[in-house]
Amino acid sequence: MSGEPFDLAGKVAVVTGANTGLGQAMAVALAGAGADVALVGRSEPAETEARIAGLGRKTAVIMADLSAVGVVSGVIVQTEKALGPVDILVNNAGIIRRASALEFGEQDWDDVLATNLKVPFFLAQAAAKSMVEGGRGGKIINVASLLSLQGGIRVASYTASKSGLAGLTRLLANEWAAQGINVNAIVPGYFATNNTKALREDETRNRQILERIPAGRWGDPEDLGGAAVYLASRASDYVHGALIPVDGGWLAR
Repeated sequence: MSGEPFDLAGKVAVVTGANTGLGQAMAVALAGAGADVALVGRSEPAETEARIAGLGRKTAVIMADLSAVGVVSGVIVQTEKALGPVDILVNNAGIIRRASALEFGEQDWDDVLATNLKVPFFLAQAAAKSMVEGGRGGKIINVASLLSLQGGIRVASYTASKSGLAGLTRLLANEWAAQGINVNAIVPGYFATNNTKALREDETRNRQILERIPAGRWGDPEDLGGAAVYLASRASDYVHGALIPVDGGWLAR
């Protein structure tokens, strides 16, 4: 492989849920490797914009409610008008609802499945259509979860959605690998984000989680940057359908 295999100069990435946490860290890492980045979500990503500008890369902000499939085509079209053809899609945006399985409500089921599984599929489809029509291939990175591989408790729809996303990652890899599109997933462990605030504030659960993690700490969102750049770059050209844990050793325990 000639040249720098992790160089993303000239590439255009779309990152959903890029205003904070894991999405912000991955967007900044991709920009640090040379990509211009479309930041997609419901909240203004001012801090992410500023950090990427500091790296000398361009951004496009696309305000979209990622619980609705109707926004999908607009995300790709707006990105390509602002930055050029999409080379990389990071399906990061996600939500979680907590309740006992005996009490779990239909609305909490539907909301989570829509945001975490349905919209990521149709975003991947829209991005892949552009990649295939442009004859350039590309990289699609889904953000799965430990609960893609484990059951968890009190998060029925989240576990179902993330397990589905793992299966979808493999299905899309099977269908699109021959067309030069790599579809893979990152499996984050326990990271210090808004989604885990309740767990970190629960003294007992926080202690139990840290005791299980060989690294002995919660992940920092920046810990995901290397995996994101790897899966977005030429370095992963022969990697298809993989689920890559970034979990401090949780799954090895």
